[in-house]
Amino acid sequence: MAAILIVEDEPSINELVKRNLQLVGHRCTSVFDGLTAISEMHAQTYDLIILDIMLPELDGFEVFKQAHEIPTIFLTARSSLSDRIMGFSMGADDYLTKPFEMLELLARVEAVLRRTQKNRSCFEAEAVRIDFDSRQVFYEGQLVECTPKEYELLEVLVNNRNIALSRERLLELVWGYDYEGDTRTIDVHIQKLRKKLGWDNVIKTVYKLGYRLEISI
Repeated sequence: MAAILIVEDEPSINELVKRNLQLVGHRCTSVFDGLTAISEMHAQTYDLIILDIMLPELDGFEVFKQAHEIPTIFLTARSSLSDRIMGFSMGADDYLTKPFEMLELLARVEAVLRRTQKNRSCFEAEAVRIDFDSRQVFYEGQLVECTPKEYELLEVLVNNRNIALSRERLLELVWGYDYEGDTRTIDVHIQKLRKKLGWDNVIKTVYKLGYRLEISI
């Protein structure tokens, strides 16, 4: 997975982002001010920077100028149109404002890493291989026929592996906010995926909540 530098001066937010990125397999380094961020970028190689704008010592825009084309997501409370325009005009890969949903940040990280070819286009675990580019799934080398919603649900679980997701959140992520069905739809699709992929012990049921794709990192 990717090496990610988190530049955020609020310790609780920094730690929250770091823990969730590590859960899905990324290697993370945390710093809390602009000058330290620049020193860290010069000392180590990173695949992605998650960068606040309002930082001690040196603001995020100045840090970004010295990022040497490292893919960057601005994560900031500065939500004005002018700030967003400035971030994108400087070449930022994405711009997310606080408060934010952690699952949205994880999705944006995944998207940037794929776009910049820093993340594998395939995922492999427990005799299963998923090719994200072709949207094909293989079990023990054989192509598995998945419906579009089965595949989308599987991809959400993989991208948020080791994180417990409620049935309601899975419905929102896969079927959309305006879906009128109930959460039993998730249970049916999970059972089908478990059977097709031999993942009875990989897709875990989280009591009274939902499901978690449990993968050793």
